[in-house]
Amino acid sequence: MAEGYNMTKVLRGVRVLEVSTYGFVPSGGAALADLGADVIKVEHPVYGDPMRHLPCFGMPPGTGGLTLQWEAFNRGKRSIALDIKQPAAHDLLLRLAATADVFLTNYLPGVRRRLRIDVDDIRAVNPKIIYARGSGQGARGPEAEAGGFDVLSFWYRTGVADAVTEPGKVAPPLPAPAFGDVLSGVTLAGGVAAALFSRERTGEPSVVDVSLMSTGMWAMQIGLIAADQVDHETMRGPSRQIPGNPLVRQYLTADGRLVALCMLEPDRYWKPLCDLIGRPEMAGDPRFVDARARHDHDAECAAFLAGEFVKRPLAQWRQLLGQQGGQWGVSQIEQEVVADPQALANDYLVKIDYPGGLTQQVVPAPFQFDEQVGDLRPAPAKGEHSNELLDEIGVAEVVREQLRASGALG
Repeated sequence: MAEGYNMTKVLRGVRVLEVSTYGFVPSGGAALADLGADVIKVEHPVYGDPMRHLPCFGMPPGTGGLTLQWEAFNRGKRSIALDIKQPAAHDLLLRLAATADVFLTNYLPGVRRRLRIDVDDIRAVNPKIIYARGSGQGARGPEAEAGGFDVLSFWYRTGVADAVTEPGKVAPPLPAPAFGDVLSGVTLAGGVAAALFSRERTGEPSVVDVSLMSTGMWAMQIGLIAADQVDHETMRGPSRQIPGNPLVRQYLTADGRLVALCMLEPDRYWKPLCDLIGRPEMAGDPRFVDARARHDHDAECAAFLAGEFVKRPLAQWRQLLGQQGGQWGVSQIEQEVVADPQALANDYLVKIDYPGGLTQQVVPAPFQFDEQVGDLRPAPAKGEHSNELLDEIGVAEVVREQLRASGALG
C-alpha cells in the first residue's frame, strides 16, 4: 500500500462528470464523492440546480445558511457553471468529459439528444468513459422518453405505497423527502463502481442504467415474485408477516409507542418472555404452550400480549426486553435515530464544517472501508470551482472573459 493511502477514499483518482438535477442522480454523485471520487457538478450559470431553491419541511432555502436537500445530495463535489446550450460552453463540457472516467446524468433522452450529450456524443471524445444514467422507468419501452419522480415511479407504481396502505384508506406519503431518490442514487453509485471494476479487468466501458422503478421493484421483489401465486388480499393480510406467530407482531405501549417483536423461533423465546413480564403461568396455558397451539389461537395470544404491552411505558419495555434474548425493536422517530448510540458508534451520522462556523449533520453513503466513512465535505457554491477546473483543462483567461460576457460561463 502506498504511503499515505486512505482506504476510505477507494475511488480516489476517479473523475465523475455530473450533468443532473434534483435528487436521484445527484445523490448517487454524492455517494461517489463520499468514496473519494472527484465529482464535477455542471450547473446552469443563472439557475443552477433547482434543488438549491427547494424548501424542506417548510424551511425556506438557506435557512440557517444552508439548504438541506442541496447539501445532502451535492456534498463533496466541485461546481462549474456552464450554459451547455451555447456552443462554446458545450465545447468546454466535452473537454471535461475527455478527462473523466464516468459521465453521470438524469436528463431525459430527448434533452440529451438536443444538448448533444448522449452516449455517442460523449464517447466521441472519450471512448472509454462509463456512461451512467438514471431514469424514471428505464431506458427501454413505451415510457423510455418520459420523466419520473420518486413518489410516482418508486412509491406508487411499484406497489410500495399499496403495501403500507390499509384497505380503503389513502396511501401514506413518502417517509421522508426524496426517499426513493436516495435509495436509487446509492444503487446507481454501486452500478458505477461495478462498471469501473469491469473496465479495469476488461478494458471495456459500460452504459449503466438504474431507474426509480427498478429500485422500487427490487425493494418489493418478494411480493412481486409471489404475485402470480398469491392473491392481493392474502398478501396484504396478516400472512405478510409470519402467520400464527404473535411473537412477530407490533404492540403499543402505555405511552402510545410501538414495540416490534421479530422472534422467528417462538418456542425458544416464549417461556422466557412470559417469565420476564411476570406472567409465567401463560407459558403453560394449553392455548399457548407451543408454536402449534399459539398458531391455532393466534388472535387470543396476540390479544394477551397487547394487554401486557399497554400496561408499561416504552422506557420500561426497553429495560425488560433488553434482559432477554429474543429479537425486538422500537419504532423510532428521527430525533431518536440521530441520538441512537449504535448509529453514533458506527459514524452513521457525520457533521460537516462550513465556513463561518456553520455545521450540518449528514448521513454518509452506506459503505465503509476499514471501518471508516469517507472524508465528507460541504456542497459547493454555484460555479465555485469554474476557474479551478478551467485551469486543469488549459482554458486561457481571455477565453474565460469572453465566455462570461456571453453568459456561457458563470
